[in-house]
Amino acid sequence: MTDSNGGESLGPRHMTPDEFREAGRSTVDWLADFLSDHRAGGHARTIIPDVAPGEVYAALPASPPMEGEPFADLLADVDRLIAPATTQWQHPGFYGFFPADSSPPSILGELVSAGLGVQGMMWSTSPACTELETLVLDWLVEACGLPDRFRSNGPGGGVIQDSASSASLCAVLASRDRAGGAAELPRMRVYTSAQAHSSIEKDILVAGFTREQLRAVPTDSNFAMDADALAEMVATDFAEGLVPCLIAATVGTTSSGAVDPVARICGVAASVGAWVHVDAAWAGAATVCPEHRDLLDGLEQVDSYCFNPHKWLLTNFDCSAFYVADSAPLTDSLSIVPEYLRNAASDAGEVVDYRDWQVPLGRRFRALKLWFVLRSYGVEGLRAHIRAHVAAAVVLADSVAANSQLEMAAPLSLALLCFRHVDGDEASERLLAGVNASGRAFLTHTRLDDRYVLRVAIGGTWTTAEHVAELAQLLDDLT
Repeated sequence: MTDSNGGESLGPRHMTPDEFREAGRSTVDWLADFLSDHRAGGHARTIIPDVAPGEVYAALPASPPMEGEPFADLLADVDRLIAPATTQWQHPGFYGFFPADSSPPSILGELVSAGLGVQGMMWSTSPACTELETLVLDWLVEACGLPDRFRSNGPGGGVIQDSASSASLCAVLASRDRAGGAAELPRMRVYTSAQAHSSIEKDILVAGFTREQLRAVPTDSNFAMDADALAEMVATDFAEGLVPCLIAATVGTTSSGAVDPVARICGVAASVGAWVHVDAAWAGAATVCPEHRDLLDGLEQVDSYCFNPHKWLLTNFDCSAFYVADSAPLTDSLSIVPEYLRNAASDAGEVVDYRDWQVPLGRRFRALKLWFVLRSYGVEGLRAHIRAHVAAAVVLADSVAANSQLEMAAPLSLALLCFRHVDGDEASERLLAGVNASGRAFLTHTRLDDRYVLRVAIGGTWTTAEHVAELAQLLDDLT
């Protein structure tokens, strides 16, 4: 390989601009065809791939190539080996777990982010990366009707985390250090619902707590945290000289979509000075619609809040919006400034350095894809997305109620249905297996009141009322 002067070049051969354009067009064409399959109903692709463990690994070369290969060969292998062995989260019949939305504007925003190659750990490393993030988080406050205390023009503000698990970890760390840090850690206690996401338990372990320091609060008949039971547990611990440092509430639990009574929880927390964090990872997106803002009751009293645009707001993973009413405890807990990161803007306190709002130092330019989505769809477009799914869920719930072999296992929550077979757990398991084996839909399960329950989480980008009607017919056919 030679350089422009005819001498030997020590660097690799990069794509020329024209080669990059050609490869880019080929990639976008492939993605457009991929999305077209889903928009057409997803029939061209199997939701759950029929592959055995190790099959993909064995189909690929055991060693890396010594010489570079043509880009067309890479894309061909994506089409031949990778895509067919990928669970199709964007399939309109995917109702498992919670949705992981994507959309063309979001994909293109991610592409631009990758092309810019920004490492946005501080304002000085890319001012636009930081300031656009501040802007879109403020836009979400307005779009979703969140309290003004989460705007960036006060002591609080928002930041994009990779997931709600990371957001909750930040809340755990800030609450731990605000309550006294390492010196008081053995006496601290954390409280959350027995229905809370498993990430809360992992977060407290990462933060240095033991499992015994996490209190699982009982739930009521609708699977929401029992505020009276919480008050009793907190009062007992406080009387025994322990330090209640954090109460983690959930708005839209994973198993059933239950909504904890945030306002009452805040009253309990205030009596002992505990931090309140609200995890609304899935359900929080629905508050873009004014008719669902009852989900925000009590939020003006909490210390931190998160929800995931990557679940139900047409923004591809990863993008979790995390807000704090006061950023000082968070940055006090997470800020470490070695000499090589010092700069005039940060030292003067004129800017936000989001590296101090998260555990990792490095940061991707996630705000771009969220900005692309908000500008492309507008608030009304996002509302239409949520409303279509909520309406479809109501129709499906009516169909379940009309089926004598099925019964609801929890109240309908937005676009999440939980139901079971009246003949018991084995019949419910057979029904789930039958649905998933059909290739027309994919569901997951949970346990409520120690009974096997099927979950239908409607929310995919390409899922329409017609697809949900097909699921209703499938359930009728299998029961």
